[in-house]
Amino acid sequence: MPVRSTGFVAKCWAALLSGGLLAMLSPSTAVALPEYSTAEAGNPFVDGWYADPDIAIYDGKYWVFPTASKPYAEQTHLDAFSSTDLIHWTKHSNVLTTADITWAKYAVWAPAPVERDGKYYLYFAANDIQNNSQLGGIGVAVADRPEGPYKDALGKPLISQFHNGAQPIDQDVFIDDDGQAYMYYGGWHHNNVVKLNPDMTSLGTFDDGSTYKEITPENYVEGSYMFKRNGKYYLMWSEGGWTGPDYSVSYAMSDSPTGPFQKIDKVLAQDPAVAKGSGHKTYGGTWSVAGGRYRVGRDLGAKSLLDTNFADFTYDADVTVNSGAGDAGLTFRVTKPSVGPDSYSGYYAGISPSGKVVLGRANGSWTELGTARTSVAPGSTHRMRVTAVGSSIKVFVDDMKTPKISVSDGTYASGANGLRVFNTAASFDNVAIGSAQ
Repeated sequence: MPVRSTGFVAKCWAALLSGGLLAMLSPSTAVALPEYSTAEAGNPFVDGWYADPDIAIYDGKYWVFPTASKPYAEQTHLDAFSSTDLIHWTKHSNVLTTADITWAKYAVWAPAPVERDGKYYLYFAANDIQNNSQLGGIGVAVADRPEGPYKDALGKPLISQFHNGAQPIDQDVFIDDDGQAYMYYGGWHHNNVVKLNPDMTSLGTFDDGSTYKEITPENYVEGSYMFKRNGKYYLMWSEGGWTGPDYSVSYAMSDSPTGPFQKIDKVLAQDPAVAKGSGHKTYGGTWSVAGGRYRVGRDLGAKSLLDTNFADFTYDADVTVNSGAGDAGLTFRVTKPSVGPDSYSGYYAGISPSGKVVLGRANGSWTELGTARTSVAPGSTHRMRVTAVGSSIKVFVDDMKTPKISVSDGTYASGANGLRVFNTAASFDNVAIGSAQ
């Protein structure tokens, strides 16, 4: 979302509150800490594009396991970072890769680390399945050391189907004081809890014989995280539209690890000094999130932009043009945006329901730079990619090796990336921005 920012703000935040980092601070040291405004946080603490972090403490060392924010099809590995002082970090590359997971091909997301009986387990989601006929879901890998290498523990997903409407993503593992392990997971506005058996690679059952217990709290979207403090169970999650300013983290409390969970309040909301929502701002149109996709109604130029300033990059997205005679696609190197069809300075590459691929630039008016044709079925989804390196701009559709359009234009050197429609309605998924290939 970075590339994939669709969840797990809750994960890192809750891990801090549960005692991971706060345990370092006594009341006396806490009041002595210097005051900083939110715009001076000094982040990120490591180089590179990452999202969905989870943390663990193993033998006095702090570990961060994030998602690699690369183009969708290139999210094929996980890195980790370790530190003894939370200041100096060591990168551990490729602690888990799809080369070691026969069923995982891409979209390796949201790692959840946990240690038990001297073994280190790493739970992850892969393949971003959209229905029960697709292969993927939540897997588990195991290693003898925190830095891996982690190997597939099952040869198949641990959870491979939708249960209670929950997409099998965004898992968190929690071991209670009595030794019982639980997994909390789910996207698409549904949250489940399951029991993990002592082997940590199989699912147990509840007293009523069920395996999947839905515990969805009010306004849940995704990214659940569980911790226990002073005998109370705290469930945190991300809510609101992850593309807008209402994206936030809320929490609920319970006397039981399986609920019921009653929402208490928000603990994290937008701070404009840091970001607008998860970095998006819209200009015209009606934007929403449904079924795991970012959607916009028919409009003559609606834009949704990331707060980025890229020069050279590779930019991917799945684009579905639903209706209208126009087109939908990717904007890039955008500055001075406002509401209106061509009310920005920058470039746009789009695809129409008739199969026309177009590339052009805008600056209050439209200048076409190139067109091409491709095969489009009504309502079908197509993978679009734009690579921009200096004045070289290439547009790909479905075939990621041969560009549909290739031009040289150096009018705009850098700016924001985003999505746009022109005289059509559309939906977008698997948006990814990374370094130029």
